[in-house]
Amino acid sequence: MRVTIAGAGAVGRSIAAELLENGHEVLLIDVDPRAIKIDSVPRAEWLLADACEISSLDEAGLNGCQVVIAASGDDKVNLVVSLLAKTEYGVPRVVARINHPKNEWLFNESWGVDVAVSTPRLLSALVEEAVSVGDLVRLMTFRQGQANLVELTLAEDAPVVGQRAGSVPWPVDAALVAILREGRVLVPSADDPLEAGDELLFVANQDVEHELAELLSGR
Repeated sequence: MRVTIAGAGAVGRSIAAELLENGHEVLLIDVDPRAIKIDSVPRAEWLLADACEISSLDEAGLNGCQVVIAASGDDKVNLVVSLLAKTEYGVPRVVARINHPKNEWLFNESWGVDVAVSTPRLLSALVEEAVSVGDLVRLMTFRQGQANLVELTLAEDAPVVGQRAGSVPWPVDAALVAILREGRVLVPSADDPLEAGDELLFVANQDVEHELAELLSGR
């Protein structure tokens, strides 16, 4: 898979290194010459250019990219890159970094964003996930306002404990995608029993999150 990352700061370089380790092709773009630190990620391709300019994105070959990551420290830049990637080049997957929580409402499909990643929200969600049992925690938003990745740790007195995953009447527009149990990641099947302490990961429409919470909460 070919990935273009707009923003070659510490965040962009870290993402690039991870993707390269996983066998992907990566191009880093930045307008600041000081950010072009080729030795830090030598296996990546590098481009000194303004990612908000069509000519730069043409040079980057966005037509051949499967993923664009807008990872700069400027939310305005990330929004423009996302919009251009989606509308001008039809990139299938656009991921954007949110630097300031007050701008989170902008990062949606209207600006070409498929997945918006807010570091403050993610950190707060991870804190909640670490201390909450029986409470639904939103970890990530996909196409903001449509689907979320949510997590719930089953309490001992949750009504569904002991039931098989396939027998639970999950809400429409909610899918159980993984069970985390004793350090293992389980791909759920209809016959898998649910146990107290299981961390359940769902992709769910925001409108049914309250139904999930009621179904899975303790008595």
